[in-house]
Amino acid sequence: MPHTHATPPQPFRTPSPADHIIIELDRALNNIFCRQQSSRPYPAERASETALPPEAKHTAAGLMRVNHAGEMAAQALYQGQSLTARDPKLAEQLKQASIEESDHLNWCRNRLDELGERPSRLDPLWYAGSFTIGMAAGIAGDRWNLGFLAETEHQVVRHLDSHLQRLPADDHRSRAIVEQMKTDEQGHAELAEHLGAATLPQPVQQLMRLTSKVMTTLAEKF
Repeated sequence: MPHTHATPPQPFRTPSPADHIIIELDRALNNIFCRQQSSRPYPAERASETALPPEAKHTAAGLMRVNHAGEMAAQALYQGQSLTARDPKLAEQLKQASIEESDHLNWCRNRLDELGERPSRLDPLWYAGSFTIGMAAGIAGDRWNLGFLAETEHQVVRHLDSHLQRLPADDHRSRAIVEQMKTDEQGHAELAEHLGAATLPQPVQQLMRLTSKVMTTLAEKF
């Protein structure tokens, strides 16, 4: 009986530009429309739920909607930055930070569900805009990419501080989430600086603050 030889496995083909576009589109749709998996426990689980008056509940929901929109933007930002980063180690660091941002996204969505509210209707806009900005930051070079990341995270920390001041005192669950997010974002900023982040020019920082103000104002209402 003649011997038969198994056909050796064929190597995977190199992904084409069209493949990359499909992969990124799939990732974007998953981030925008599907719930994300958390790699860490839900911070609100260790906090008690208190019945909030309607006005306080409305305030909490608006702030958590802003936080969810911010994390949606962060996912896209890191995605765009990692795609255009020149140093593979930097791209890997950005992907790791993106995993923590996925936790934040899921935690904010969970809290919105608990409050009986929905995410921002403008999430696709936040995602598309941030993805474009992230790619542009990466194309500018790794030091500027890191500088943009560091400045973004410093602004997010200040933004979360303001939310801790505005959240109802009895909303312990939202506070637990925001406090953990603040710790993580501060860590991301310090990591970027440790890796050699450039200091962004003042006009760029001011433009970032203006853009953030527009997003937070709209996301809180819509």
